Amino acid sequence: MQYKDILKRYWGYEDFRGIQQDIVESIGAGHDTLGLMPTGGGKSITFQVPAMAQKGTCIVITPLIALMRDQVMNLRSRGIKATAVYSGMTHNQIVTALENCVLGDYKFLYVSPERIGTELFQTKLRHMTVSFITVDEAHCISQWGYDFRPSYLQIAEIRSIIPNVPILALTASATPDVVIDIQQKLHFRTGYKICRMSFERKNLTYIVRKCDDKQNEMIHILQSLPGSAIIYTRNRQQTQELAEYLIKKGFTATNYHAGLPQVKKDERQSGWQNNRFRIMVATNAFGMGIDKPDVRLVIHYEIPDSPEAYFQEAGRAGRDGKQAYAVLLYNSRDCTKLLKRIGETYPEPDYIRRVYEDICCYFEMAMGDGTGITREFNLQEFCYLFKHFPVQVNSSLLILDKTGIIRYTEDEDVVSRLMFTLNREELYRLQNRSETEERIIHTLLRKYTGLFSELVYIDEYSLAKESGTDYNHVYLTLKQMAHSGIINYIPRKRTNFITFVCRRIEPEEIIFPAEIYADRRKQYERRIQSMIQYVTDKEYCHSRFLLSYFGETNIQDCGRCDICLQDKSTSKDEIEAIRASLLKQIQKGPIAPRDIDYTGFERQRFLQVLRTMLNQEEIILNQEQHFILRQPSSI
Repeated sequence: MQYKDILKRYWGYEDFRGIQQDIVESIGAGHDTLGLMPTGGGKSITFQVPAMAQKGTCIVITPLIALMRDQVMNLRSRGIKATAVYSGMTHNQIVTALENCVLGDYKFLYVSPERIGTELFQTKLRHMTVSFITVDEAHCISQWGYDFRPSYLQIAEIRSIIPNVPILALTASATPDVVIDIQQKLHFRTGYKICRMSFERKNLTYIVRKCDDKQNEMIHILQSLPGSAIIYTRNRQQTQELAEYLIKKGFTATNYHAGLPQVKKDERQSGWQNNRFRIMVATNAFGMGIDKPDVRLVIHYEIPDSPEAYFQEAGRAGRDGKQAYAVLLYNSRDCTKLLKRIGETYPEPDYIRRVYEDICCYFEMAMGDGTGITREFNLQEFCYLFKHFPVQVNSSLLILDKTGIIRYTEDEDVVSRLMFTLNREELYRLQNRSETEERIIHTLLRKYTGLFSELVYIDEYSLAKESGTDYNHVYLTLKQMAHSGIINYIPRKRTNFITFVCRRIEPEEIIFPAEIYADRRKQYERRIQSMIQYVTDKEYCHSRFLLSYFGETNIQDCGRCDICLQDKSTSKDEIEAIRASLLKQIQKGPIAPRDIDYTGFERQRFLQVLRTMLNQEEIILNQEQHFILRQPSSI
């Protein structure tokens, strides 16, 4: 079956878009391929179509569990057999999924980069028929990428297991340095292809707004621009506070961050995607791989620490090709805070060495001991005892992890486990069980296997949903059942772990190679400075700035952003005179665009000032498409 026939049969499209066909034909011909496409460019089509045309299973490596599950469900809805392996699955579930791929039952296997380094995966891989490997979010493989993931380096290792299998790498944000690094780290073979599409989004307008009262500005923007919206902030607590504030102001909103239980994440994501919530307030844990094409607005409540991150997050607006806006709010303090992140993310080497020594003391690790030992790590307790700040300690541990001295797993979600201590007969003979206990026991027995022989991973939120109660009732009931000796129950918790990869050494023995510390700090500084330049430069088109950052040339001003709409040739006195004329006319009441009087002014300049006032929302269009003054906020 030809590629276009597959596209039509399973996805209903008559033809490919942009460079999709170039990528499909390249990987279909067996070439290692790098596809550079903007967010919303249709990356999934570029590997799903050629995989359907070939024998074997396409292995898709992605860092996002949400994307795995969404795409697996989407493929299955089209009658395509797909599966995924991710954290939270039992050992038996993982083995079953991998063995089904060995038997050739699935066309797609989604895995995380961490999974491919495991012995189990590599053992099963040797017996699979693999069509090709797809590496999504391929910029993560590069130390110059904004989200460097060392586990991505294991992808090159599995090429030795399946040496004749081509690789397709896909990304929506890669600078020229990252493009080169991806090819090198993935061991691209001779004859590889690079398919490049401009990252320009003609339907997306970038706006930067300096304001002291961000809440007021956020409310006004949301009132002025209808449609689905995402608001990004860096702080987990702030996602909740802003969502609650928006609800008080009459909006439908929810929040999302990495610390939420998976069931809560799924519920909130689903509610937003199905438009039960207009606004999602989130950290950068939300959005990548989320297929919601009708997002009209993305607001950044704080300045991201790289153009790559900003470009990806802003690009989640307008994936349907219709007009959308990306608005970045900042104040005079934000640039100072951004510069402060450099020292927080890359503390001085002597400070990192001190953290290492204090960690060893915290765990009472003797000099020369520790190899292979893993300990739970309470970050808050450690900082209290040794007078550190959490952000710098966390950054120090991540850097020590990269040196290979320790392995640091932050905020690991340890899923709840449960096992019946009574056998089936004893359980059924048990008297005086409450109605809630009865429902929960029946749900447990229906939903999980092996509960009488081993500790089994469970999810209290799904238990609550299926047993017709809420999370707190399930938790308290399970605790009571454990107290009564009916079950052994280990509740879920989020914790950090530190593994000592080698023996404890003297702090001065720790060496920080340039590629781990100095080079990456310099690159981080450059990204911070680029973002500061982006928000403070009043002369350079925002779209042009971003595209230039990603190495594009021969680009034009967008003509839509706040920089392009300001008239650089008109004097301040003339701008103020036009503005005063407009305000005087509109103050008399709503006025249609055709009735605006620009007598005494050059028409083009008059319209430029009008557009600027609209863009800055000094004046707005009402439902009848008449100009009115912006109403002062009641905040």
